[in-house]
Amino acid sequence: MAETRLIYGFHAITAKLRHAAADVQEIIVAEGRQDGRMRDLLTLAEGLGVRVTLSDNARLDAMAGTVGRNTTHQGVVARVAAQARHMTLDDVLENLHEPALLLVLDSITDPHNLGACLRVADAAGAHAVIAPKDKACGLNATVIKVASGAADTVPYIVVTNLARSLREMQEREIWVIGAAGQASRDIYAIEQKGPIAWVLGAEGSGMRRLTRETCDELARIPMHGSVESLNVSVSAGLCLFESRRQRG
Repeated sequence: MAETRLIYGFHAITAKLRHAAADVQEIIVAEGRQDGRMRDLLTLAEGLGVRVTLSDNARLDAMAGTVGRNTTHQGVVARVAAQARHMTLDDVLENLHEPALLLVLDSITDPHNLGACLRVADAAGAHAVIAPKDKACGLNATVIKVASGAADTVPYIVVTNLARSLREMQEREIWVIGAAGQASRDIYAIEQKGPIAWVLGAEGSGMRRLTRETCDELARIPMHGSVESLNVSVSAGLCLFESRRQRG
């Protein structure tokens, strides 16, 4: 039997049905739920010929890894085909019709942060999100749910050596900018009209030393209040949208 994985929540499952319905093997829904969101989802699944199974909340809780009153699955879980082939940076770059805009994440281990970063990357039109295999949470069900569909629209590329991957980007004339609070220049002072890869680390600890040293330059987000740092997804949004603003 082909390898499968679970995703849950209305946004994640609806996005999967719209973008890759053939990957959805089964949708398990809570018995008795008949509100508008559920009816819309079931109508979409029926139109695509996807099998729907009724179940109780206890089973859905167990499948989604939730307990008690935590209903993070929203009453719907889907069994989908695991990705058989991992997209590479070359796959992304060879199909671009504009300068590359990439988001590189270093040491992001919180699935909620990764999911939010994917959502921001989609909103800003980033062409891919790149992260290391180690020191990262990976594309799990929580990430997919938080991403609200962006996990199916933004390529997520896993690399074994992040510093080497950054050097490969530089060889392709992609300018690698690391977001760092101690940088002398801010994100608005750096020209970003050409191919750009923004590199962000975890809130607080930031990028690892080798990642930082591999960047072409560093830039800071101006902070005008009392807090010293922002959540990584907020920082990613500011950096990516500044790139988009400069490109007009």
